Amino acid sequence: MNVWPGLVAAGLMLAGSACPGPDSRRTRRYNKSKLQKSLQKFESTGLVVGEFPLATKAIIDGDTIRVDGLRTSLRLLAIDTEETFKRPSEKRLFSTGWKNYLKVLMSKRVKPVKMASPLGMEAKKWAAKFFDGVHTVRLERDHPKEIRGRFNRYLVYVFAKKKGKWINYNLECVRAGMSPYFTKYSYSRRFHKEFVAAQAEARKNKVGIWDPNKMHYIDYDKRLAWWYARGDFIRKFEADAKGKPNYIMLTNWDALRRLQAHVNKKVVILATVGRVKLGDRGPSKVMLSRRRGGDFALIFFDKDVFGSSRIARFKGEFVRVTGRVTTWFNKYRKRDELQMVITLPGQIEGSDKVPDFSRWHPEKARPK
Repeated sequence: MNVWPGLVAAGLMLAGSACPGPDSRRTRRYNKSKLQKSLQKFESTGLVVGEFPLATKAIIDGDTIRVDGLRTSLRLLAIDTEETFKRPSEKRLFSTGWKNYLKVLMSKRVKPVKMASPLGMEAKKWAAKFFDGVHTVRLERDHPKEIRGRFNRYLVYVFAKKKGKWINYNLECVRAGMSPYFTKYSYSRRFHKEFVAAQAEARKNKVGIWDPNKMHYIDYDKRLAWWYARGDFIRKFEADAKGKPNYIMLTNWDALRRLQAHVNKKVVILATVGRVKLGDRGPSKVMLSRRRGGDFALIFFDKDVFGSSRIARFKGEFVRVTGRVTTWFNKYRKRDELQMVITLPGQIEGSDKVPDFSRWHPEKARPK
C-alpha cells in the first residue's frame, strides 16, 4: 500500500492551517512607549533581556518564535529543528516517496541539507503544545555581546513558566528529540552540560529525530561531528582571547567599533568566510561575515598567497585571521571602510577537523 499520499495530506493539513499562538484568545498590542522599552531591552547588553508577551501567531516553526513588540522573529540558541513544508514543490517531491525525496535533495547540495520533513512538522506542533496556555516568556542571552545573528534576528533562550517554574524551552526541545544540540555557531556557554545530557537522554529513549522509524534527516552523526569541530574552534579562540582586547569576534555587537579603535594595529579576528571574489586583474577579496551590509573585507594582492592560505576551502566556516586593520575610501559609498590586507598564508587559520566540503562528493551521502 502506498502511504505517501496520506502522509503528504497530513503535512498539508498542518502546514496549511494557521498555528495560533497561545495569546490568540486575547490579543495584546503594544503602544509606542511599551514598544520603545522592549527595543531598548533587546539592544542593551546583558544576559537577561526581560519578559515579553507571545505574539498572536507566535510559533513559526520549532526553533523560531515571535513576541509582541518586534517585527522580526527570534532565533533560538543551541537548537536547529528540521524544516516545515512550505512550498508546493516540496510536497510534490515528498509524494514520490521519502527515500526518493532524500536522494533528490541531498544530490543538489555539497553540505548537509536543510529541508522540510515530517519531523519538522512534528517539531512545530510540539512547540505549539509546549507554549499552549503560556502568555508571557522570559528571554535570555548566552553571551552579553552576542545580540543578533547574520539575518538580524535576536539570539535567545526562551523560558516559559509552567507550574510556577521557569522552563528552558530550548533545552526541552532537545530532550524531546525535536532538535539535536546545535553547536554550529558555538557551544552553549551557560547550559552546555544540560544540553549534552538532554541529547543523550533523547538518543537513549529513541524519541523524535533519534527514532529510526520516523522520517527525519539520516546523517545526524556527520552533522554533529561537523558542528562539534566548529564549536571546538570557537571555544579555543575565546580561551585565547581572555584579557586580550585585540582578539575580536566579528559577531559581537561592538566588533566594528573595536576594529576601528585598532586601525593600523595588529588584531586577531574570528569570523566565518562569506563571499569569495577571485580577481582576474586586480586583487582578490574575501568577505568575513557579520551581518548583511556589515561584513569585513580581506584583500589578497598576491594570488599565490590566496591559494596557499586555503581560505576558499573554509567558505562558510570559521577562521582565525591575524593582521593589521587598515582603511580605504569607498568612492561609491563615499566613506572610509575597514579592511585587512593579507600578505602571508599563515595569517589565515582554519580548523582541519571541519570536513573539506570542497572535495566532498554528494553521491557518497545519497541514501540507497
